[in-house]
Amino acid sequence: MTSPSTTAAPGAVDPASPTWTIAEVAEEFGVTHRTVRHYEDLGLISPERRGTTRVYHRRDRTRLGLILRGKRLGFPLEEIRTIIDLYDAPRGRRSQLEYVLAQIDERREDLEQRRRDLEAALSELTEFERRCRSDLERMA
Repeated sequence: MTSPSTTAAPGAVDPASPTWTIAEVAEEFGVTHRTVRHYEDLGLISPERRGTTRVYHRRDRTRLGLILRGKRLGFPLEEIRTIIDLYDAPRGRRSQLEYVLAQIDERREDLEQRRRDLEAALSELTEFERRCRSDLERMA
């Protein structure tokens, strides 16, 4: 963690709050600098700029953690953006949670359908293998 700055621009984050560099954030979350910059380019995170240096605050780290969790769960980035942005909405956490629950239901249904499709494909493959082995035995 880097040392907090002692001065802040109007409207900036509390200068006494801890900050992190892109290297520290990338290492903490196990991603590349390029990945962190990509999420910044998409507007999903918005670190403070001090010259050419990116300065990450607690909010950026929280958002990055949510982005990566959403990606692990298979949510597209636009859905992740909506979920994260809802936190800042007037109804805040409640609207975010209601939306996330609806998205979880959709994601779960999609994954369960994929599982059914995989099970059907595996079953078909097993049956095909059985027939091939049987044909091979008859040839011997």
